[in-house]
Formats: sequence, C-alpha cells, structure tokens
Amino acid sequence: MEYLQLVAGFVLLFVGGESLVSGSVKFARGIGFPPILIGLTLVAFGTSAPELATSIDAALAGSPGIAVGNVVGSNITNVLLIIGLVAVISPIACSAEVVRRDGSIMLLASILCLMALRYGELTRWIGVTFVLALAAYLIFAVRTASRIETTEEAFANDAPSAGLVRHVKPLLIAVFGLTLVLIGADWLVDSSISIAQRLGVNESIVGLTIVAAGTSMPELVTSLIAAIRREADIAIGNIIGSNIFNILAILGATAVVAPISVPAQIRNFDGYMMCVVTLLFVAASITGRRVSRGEGLIFLAMYIGYIALASTHIKDI
Repeated sequence: MEYLQLVAGFVLLFVGGESLVSGSVKFARGIGFPPILIGLTLVAFGTSAPELATSIDAALAGSPGIAVGNVVGSNITNVLLIIGLVAVISPIACSAEVVRRDGSIMLLASILCLMALRYGELTRWIGVTFVLALAAYLIFAVRTASRIETTEEAFANDAPSAGLVRHVKPLLIAVFGLTLVLIGADWLVDSSISIAQRLGVNESIVGLTIVAAGTSMPELVTSLIAAIRREADIAIGNIIGSNIFNILAILGATAVVAPISVPAQIRNFDGYMMCVVTLLFVAASITGRRVSRGEGLIFLAMYIGYIALASTHIKDI
C-alpha cells in the first residue's frame, strides 16, 4: 500500500502542479496581470508548489531529512538530470544577460543555502532572511526585466478575457490544482517515511532521490517539451528560476513554519554537491553561451554517479 500511495502522491503532485500553473496564468492574464510578473511569481510558485507542500508537510511530520533533502535534491536533479536531458535533445542557447544576472543570483543563493546548512539548523530567522532575499530578488528582477525576454510570447495565446465566468473558471482550476498538490504532498511524505522505516533507508536519501525526482516533474516536463519543440533555451530560465525559488522560498517558508535540524549527510556532502553542480551549470552557460550535447552527457553521467553514491548510504548516518 505504501508504494501505491507513493505513486498516487506523485500523480497528484504532477496533475495538481500543472492545473495550478495553467489556471493561475489564465486568471492573471484575464485580469490584466503583467506577463513578467506572471512568470516570476505565479509560474515559479506553481512549478515549485510540489516541493513547497512536501517540505512543509515533512517538517511538520518531524522528518527533516525529507524536508531539506527534497530541496537540495531537487536543485541537483534540475541541473544534472533535466538540463542534461534537454541539452542532449537540443543544445541549449544561453542568454548572456540571463546568465550574468539570474545565474549569478542562483549561485549566490546556493552558497547562502550551504552556509545555512553548515549552521546545522534552519531556524526561523534564517527562514525570514531567505524569504526577504526572495522578495528583494523579485523586485530587482522586475525592475531589470526590460532587457530580458519576457514571457509575453509564452502566453501569447492566453489573451485577456472579459466576463466574470471566464475569470472564475481558471481560478477554480488553480484552486483545484492546489488542493491536489496538498493531498499529493501528504501522501508522498507519509508513504516515503513508511518505506524508509520498512527498508531501514536513511530518510535523507529518500528525500534527496525519490522525493526530489518526483517533485521536479513539472520542471522536467516543461523543459522536455521545450526541447522537443526546439525551444530548449526556455529551459534555462525555467531551471534557474526554480532553483532560486526552491532555496529562498521553500526552505525559507518551511523554516518559518517549523525550524529544521539539518541531517549530517546533507550538511557535509549534498549541500556541497548542490553548489558544485550549480557552478558547473553557470560555467557551461557562460563559456560557450550554450550547454552542448557533450556537456549534457557529462551532467547525466554525474547524476547517475550521484544516485549510485547516494544509494550506498543505506543505513542512517
């Protein structure tokens, strides 16, 4: 039953995340919400909603390994697995402005996260600091958005609509999606804890691998579709924004709700791994202004190696 609940949780997170994003975007467009703010807030929140709900639920359930491992593992997965797959399908052209601005902020956020992890506990004041840093980033991003390609083209088919009914329908879809995300997160956390206890597997490993991969499904699907349509450059902004949001919003909000003690494995290894892969991603984007197929294969090989290494840590550390 735990495995069925695990799969059902993944399905609800995926379907709920997609419904939350599409409903929120259509509602925002209908009331004339600026496209750039849609991309920076609603879409970022929607694709990261599974991670947010899962981490908060895990923290409240007293499972710090899943709460923290979910975020750290998702960021590692986003770079090594998702960018790796997308680059293999279609080399990713990188906007120099995006890499300089948002890529640098992603790297700084990762370093800030590592410092917090090394502290040993994500306290409420650390959580508040993260949330304030996210607010500052969003304000900065909006003010400097004129030089960056906005999400106008991405939402060109969602023309503003008139009429109360047309506004209510997407809003109900968004609420429905959020409900599915919350239920899916609860099922995913409960089943993951049960499976970890049954098999004697470290909860941190479950959070860093299975849960992280599952909650990264929205980013994976979005990026793969973009690559198949030969619009792989969209994946860059998708992953950079998601990784920034995962650290500053999800860890921040989770720590504010329930302070988290950081498991030793995440503090001593996985946090550093996240910073290393983030640095490699930014370096690959800057050096050739693209992530090539060869670099994508290297990222995939690193992900396989990372999962293999993580799977050797069977017992609690």
